[in-house]
Amino acid sequence: MNFSKKNHEYQKSNNYLVSKTILKASILTSLFLMALTTEVSAQSRRSSTTKKVTRTTTVKKATPSRRISSTKVTYKRPTRKVVSVRNVPNRKVINHNGQRYYYNNNRYYTYSRGRYIAIAPKVGFRIRTLPAHYKRVRFNTFNYFYVSGIFYTQLNNEYEVIDPEVGTIIYELPDDYEKVVIDGQTYYEYANILYEKVQVDGTRAYEVVGIIELDN
Repeated sequence: MNFSKKNHEYQKSNNYLVSKTILKASILTSLFLMALTTEVSAQSRRSSTTKKVTRTTTVKKATPSRRISSTKVTYKRPTRKVVSVRNVPNRKVINHNGQRYYYNNNRYYTYSRGRYIAIAPKVGFRIRTLPAHYKRVRFNTFNYFYVSGIFYTQLNNEYEVIDPEVGTIIYELPDDYEKVVIDGQTYYEYANILYEKVQVDGTRAYEVVGIIELDN
């Protein structure tokens, strides 16, 4: 009788230990699965928050104001680049405000001392037909026709030379642009328009940052 009772108590104790062991293993397994789920969720959140976003970037430095006095501008070359030829074949003659222009191959010239000197037409100059190979440039609500460093806008049936708005972006300058220094910083100039070299979507570009005012 005593042996049977002791055996019963032993089995009861053994069953309790087995149940406790199973419960402990179950709890550890649950904790491990919860930790694994939390880590996977955290990795997923990190992956989603570090997703690369592609956007247009423009790297800039401090720029001058819109109108810059020519007295504040220093040209890196002691003399301006001068492009001149002895003859302009098949030239077209255009008169504007008492000045005679000779046009051919996307260039304007003035005649002086037996040579034709390349010049940029002044603001207000008008033509009826745009030079060849022009490009359309849009900035905010402005639409320009750009060719060889000159900006045109359409006015009725003509095209008028104008100064572009600050912030206008182009992707090439004429070959005879000039480098200038203003307050220790280098810019690019053509036809009194100041440009700053920038990067747009990884591509080199030039942004209009000001106009040189010619002092009388």
